[in-house]
Amino acid sequence: MADLEQNPLDNENVSMEAAMESVHEVKVGDIVRGEVLALEDKQVVVGIEGAGVEGVVPAKELSTLPVEDISQEVKVGDILDLVVISSIGKDKENGSYLLSKRRLDAKKVWEDIEKDFQAGKIIEAPVTNSVKGGLVVDVGVRGFVPASMIDDHFVDDFSAYIGQTLAFKIIEIEPSENRLILSHKAVVEAEKAEKKKEILATLYDGQVIKGQVARLTDFGAFVDLGGIDGLVHVSEISHSHVGKPSDVLSVGDEVEVLVLSVDPEKERISLSIKANLPGPWTDIEEKAAPGTVLEGTVKRLTSFGAFVEIFPGVEGLVHISQISHKHIATPHEVLHEGDKVQVKVLEVNPDEHRVALSIKALQEKPEELKEEVVETDDYEMPEESSGFTLGDVLGDALAESEANEDKE
Repeated sequence: MADLEQNPLDNENVSMEAAMESVHEVKVGDIVRGEVLALEDKQVVVGIEGAGVEGVVPAKELSTLPVEDISQEVKVGDILDLVVISSIGKDKENGSYLLSKRRLDAKKVWEDIEKDFQAGKIIEAPVTNSVKGGLVVDVGVRGFVPASMIDDHFVDDFSAYIGQTLAFKIIEIEPSENRLILSHKAVVEAEKAEKKKEILATLYDGQVIKGQVARLTDFGAFVDLGGIDGLVHVSEISHSHVGKPSDVLSVGDEVEVLVLSVDPEKERISLSIKANLPGPWTDIEEKAAPGTVLEGTVKRLTSFGAFVEIFPGVEGLVHISQISHKHIATPHEVLHEGDKVQVKVLEVNPDEHRVALSIKALQEKPEELKEEVVETDDYEMPEESSGFTLGDVLGDALAESEANEDKE
């Protein structure tokens, strides 16, 4: 039976061997678990599990963000995942290894960013600082946004972005060099492109919509319709002549426009402001009823008469036979462009935008002409388009009207 009795020393030896086998050798680069044993001024003392040794974690190695108060980051008893940076003297800094939580966290962050990059995912992060040439962003690791990638327009004041959380597209990533290039501009442009598609899908010819003048050029005004610009050509700004769009419009003006045409493929939208405004010919029958006497300005002289502007955008024809009681060969004998004249409305046709006027109807006929027989002169049709018929040019109706007045 004595042979069967177990020697107590044998049990002790087995326990010591088991303990020795459970102790792992710690090497630089190893990922270990450590229990927080103590918090000191600028470092944390931890016991490395399975190694039977201690290590220290400097404050700067606790987090990817600046650490001002260690106690806000960890407390005694916490278990931390750490990476071994280097070995240190066993008689220094209460431990034999220098450890880092920050670098392990950063490695995980880089892995996640790499996955987001491969998937084309948009990430969000706060802007922490501005430096020469761009912005610094905290994505768990340091990211950089070049000035040309901050926004879709030129940016000269970077400070306005500090503290903002923005969306970014990952442009370039190189963990071994801690290189992460981000672009907010790419996100803005993509959002605007999507917005354009949505707006283009809702626009149609003849639609009336409100917008804001975004920019002015010599040939027209670009109006922002909520994410896409449409062009109001200078000829579509007003019923009156407009020399330069800036004469009547300013950037920021709210305007109501009519959609003339939409080209989704080319993203071109033609608009009109004047189409929503009362035209110069609106209510012309009331403003220029037959018999009305008006003051006008001679705008153009032709071989067959003079065009006189009686309202902005409204011109009427004074046929050569209605300029003077005396015979004249051409209107240039008695009229000049820019002359102010009194005219009498003889006829108005709003549908065809025609007004027949007379100057001589407001002048007394000379005595020597009262007995003369009115002869019809032959006139050639004008080569330019005047909007008047052959009868208008020959003045048949006007001559008849004049004859009736003489009888009275």
